Formats: sequence, structure tokens, C-alpha cells
Amino acid sequence: MVRLVLITVPDELTAKRIARSLVEERLAACVNVVPGLLSVYRWEGRVHEDRELLLLAKTKDEALERLTARVQALHPYSTPEVIALPVERGLDHYLSWVEESVN
Repeated sequence: MVRLVLITVPDELTAKRIARSLVEERLAACVNVVPGLLSVYRWEGRVHEDRELLLLAKTKDEALERLTARVQALHPYSTPEVIALPVERGLDHYLSWVEESVN
């Protein structure tokens, strides 16, 4: 099954480093970098507002654990956001490409 993984990062350098690593290591077929995110969240008892970028990584279920471990290794946050959603539908040819592109 194809998964869409949401990952927030603090800056463009981190976004590019993680995106490129995931694709080069065949943990994701594609990673989109979406700038301009404002995250409002509670952390360690306080409410924070931070500018972030969102990574949208397309992978398959079998690679999810390795992808998550790699994000944790590369990410500057002690607890990065890594949320995987199932892709219920999509263009068959695209979904096949994702499956073939991920080891």
C-alpha cells in the first residue's frame, strides 16, 4: 500500500537534506517541499508558534519503518512529526511508479 507521510521541518536546508536522502536511499519515490507553514502547538507546557516547511513523502508501507528511522536520524527536533496516511486511491500508473521506486 502507498503511504503519504507528513513531516514538518524548521528550515529549507533541513527540508532539502531530508527530502534528498529519502529519495536517494529509495525510502520515498518523491518528496514535495511546501514552504510557508505556520505551526501552533503545545510543547513542554507552553504554546509555540513557529515557521516551518512541510514535507510530503510518497512511500510504501514496507518502507515506512526505515523512512521513519532515517527522518529521526537526520532531523534536528528530538520528536519530529512523522505521520503516515494511507493512500486509498490515485492514478494507477502513478501508484505503481511509487511502488517501483521504493526499495
